[in-house]
Amino acid sequence: MNSVKHSVVKRSVVKQYTLLELADFLQAELKGEPEYIVSGLSTLQDARPESLAFLANPAYAKYLPETQAGAVILSPDMAAGFAGNAIVMDNPYLGFARVSCLFDAGNGEQVGIHPSAVVAESATVDPQAWIGPNSVVEAGAEIAAGARILGSCYIGQHSCVGADTVLKANVTLYHGVTVGARCIIHAGAVLGSDGFGFAHANGEWIKIAQLGGVVIGNDVEIGANTAIDRGALGNTVIHDGVKLDNLIQIAHNVEIGRNTAIAGNVGISGSTKVGSGCTIAGGSSLAGHLTIADNVHIAGVAMITKSINGPGEWSSGGIGMMPVKEWRKNTVRFRQLDDMARRLKVLEKAFAKSE
Repeated sequence: MNSVKHSVVKRSVVKQYTLLELADFLQAELKGEPEYIVSGLSTLQDARPESLAFLANPAYAKYLPETQAGAVILSPDMAAGFAGNAIVMDNPYLGFARVSCLFDAGNGEQVGIHPSAVVAESATVDPQAWIGPNSVVEAGAEIAAGARILGSCYIGQHSCVGADTVLKANVTLYHGVTVGARCIIHAGAVLGSDGFGFAHANGEWIKIAQLGGVVIGNDVEIGANTAIDRGALGNTVIHDGVKLDNLIQIAHNVEIGRNTAIAGNVGISGSTKVGSGCTIAGGSSLAGHLTIADNVHIAGVAMITKSINGPGEWSSGGIGMMPVKEWRKNTVRFRQLDDMARRLKVLEKAFAKSE
């Protein structure tokens, strides 16, 4: 029987830090009082003496001389003329991003299992994890230390949630889904639903059972109401460091490479492989069975129908609605525009000479 069933323990929370602790955390230079304590983050304009602020955009430098912040994260050139406490690093915005996680209290601090949660006898829940109210953890599932399963989540059979991963309210993991460490999955996301697989015969659609799983790497963030389908045979794979916005559809057997970022309302069709370090802007669509190279950047509302074999920037769309036949003709002409423009210049020069 699960030894932490129906136990709830409050962890002590320390959301204040000395400047020395923060400088060490950021591996940055400290200018000022090492033992000065800050207990929150703020803008330069709204900061109080207990606040840590930052300056990344030069447009806000005008607020630096008058800020009430107890300390400011600054670049070396800005810190040179600042009389207050400063944490000095080349990229202050990166410093802000990293320390913001230290002050985040949005996930609660309980450990154990809420009395209203349902946890199968054969599930494994680390004592330092939290299973929130009305959540369900099915047989054979594993929840690692520091994981936080918030209210009304569902963890299917033999699914795994890694250390320090947070599932916000109403997240669903079907059976056989593996989520790595330090991930964040936002409310309403569904991982492991069936891929859209059917065979057509005699005017009917015959379902193809989706027998694969979903594997999510470490440090992945998945936005609200995003859906990631399980593989038909192998797995759908999201590699380390990937960031997915809200309302994204990822079909079966898709693979997304490390540190790729994808904005909202993107759809990726089955078996397409997206490389590492890519960005895909909102509303774009990728056809199935494509290969997208590393460091490809796709503009918003693009329709990608062919593989992209090298790094670069790609775009499509932007023309008004029209019948399909007309659109096809105009698309062909659009692709000829550059060549037509060059030929027109040659003709204009020849005509000018003849005049």
